[in-house]
Amino acid sequence: MPSPIAHGLVGLSVHVLASQDRAEIRDPWRIGVTVGAALIPDIDLLFRLVDGVNHHNNETHSFGFALLAAVTAAAAFRLARWKRPLVLGLVVGLAWASHVLLDLLNLDTHPPIGLMALWPFSDGYYKSPVLLFLDIGRTLDWTAVRHNSVSVAWECVILVPALLAAGRYRMRHLGRDVWREGPKASP
Repeated sequence: MPSPIAHGLVGLSVHVLASQDRAEIRDPWRIGVTVGAALIPDIDLLFRLVDGVNHHNNETHSFGFALLAAVTAAAAFRLARWKRPLVLGLVVGLAWASHVLLDLLNLDTHPPIGLMALWPFSDGYYKSPVLLFLDIGRTLDWTAVRHNSVSVAWECVILVPALLAAGRYRMRHLGRDVWREGPKASP
């Protein structure tokens, strides 16, 4: 699995691309919701503490669960009267799906190999033949720490330019002053 840093960078990219104006792009709640949706599938790592069984890469790591998260989020945001609740629900689903996509593209060394990416339609485990990311060790020995540092550096080499490209694209479509404080520049 890629690191939380990788998932957070992609979640932030989804947020930037989905923002329609300066207020949305700078809204800490919207940022938190989107980045949180990109990170939360790994909550299944904690399930082992409850029953001692490895639940990682199961249902929460699926496009079906991403769809369920999108529908649930849209309903919750509508009830809470958030601005553009359906769009924000879709953003939550896309951020969740980004987690699944990144995990499909990484080196997996913890059985079961792969993800239940097509749950609930299939309970099979799927893995991409194209490996873009390294695995993240789950121990705190020096070898794992060194390996994880290299893995995170590699993720940043790939994903920071993607985030910068998303920001540049958004700047072009919202106007260059979107990142600055104060009123929009007059035409």
